[in-house]
Amino acid sequence: MSLSDEIKAKALQLGFDACGIAKAELLADDARTLQTWLNKGYHANMSYLENHFDKRTNPQLLVHGAQSVIVVLLNYFPAQLQPESAPKIAKYAYGKDYHFIIKDKLKQLQAFIDEQAQNENMVFCDSAPVLERRLAQRAGLGWIGKSGLLIHPTLGSYCLIGELITTLPLDYDTPQKERCGTCTACIKACPTEALSAYEVNANRCISYLTIEHRDTISDEFTSRMGNRLFGCDACLDACPWNKKAKAHHTAELQPHEQLLTLDWAHFSRSTFKQLFKHSALERAGYQKIKKRLDVILQKDINK
Repeated sequence: MSLSDEIKAKALQLGFDACGIAKAELLADDARTLQTWLNKGYHANMSYLENHFDKRTNPQLLVHGAQSVIVVLLNYFPAQLQPESAPKIAKYAYGKDYHFIIKDKLKQLQAFIDEQAQNENMVFCDSAPVLERRLAQRAGLGWIGKSGLLIHPTLGSYCLIGELITTLPLDYDTPQKERCGTCTACIKACPTEALSAYEVNANRCISYLTIEHRDTISDEFTSRMGNRLFGCDACLDACPWNKKAKAHHTAELQPHEQLLTLDWAHFSRSTFKQLFKHSALERAGYQKIKKRLDVILQKDINK
């Protein structure tokens, strides 16, 4: 086996569902696309996306002398879903915060690589300016769909992404071509019309509004958000490539046993701390979750 094959085999052994390798180089086309998106103001109040533009579009600036980007995917589609009537949490946030899970596995992969060859490397998972979906596409792990999400041909788009950038020269995978065709299911499914082909307007995106957005959500959007509490899976659920999604096998991503039967009418700060400690919901915080929950429950009362 080549070192590249050994790395991929080790990644799967560690519990990742897919692994590919891309060349570390300037992403010139993506730099232009990103700048256009920022100029439109589609990043809403996420001003941090304007920072470190050069690093975001060139992995060689993140690790000096980088030659390769090892990209891993972790399936997060759950075996059990919340009841339809429950305040909805995005499926990726059912269990423990994925950042910890992926970084832990990547550090184990990092240790394995360091044993095989001398190199400089760093691991990333939403912790640095990295165009992770584009790098995953260039690593042969799928294509970026009209939803803006990476779509793997067998895992679909219920995938978390992590990267390990290294100075090692490795064997690069062939980028996959886009396979959405004429399908516009994700665009039609978006409740707030945040999607146009291959572009997301965060100002209208429910995931942004329920997580990053700190001001009051306008009536224009609350009337369309239904019972979505944290995040949104509308575009993922509508994607034909996700119709055969299989449940993940990662124990840490399993939902807290009380989540699927929770009495949301009696949700409290102590319940929040018990159920969502070390979960993605900690990022939003109790006050924001409770405020959104009260809106959902009031709608239910007024039905």
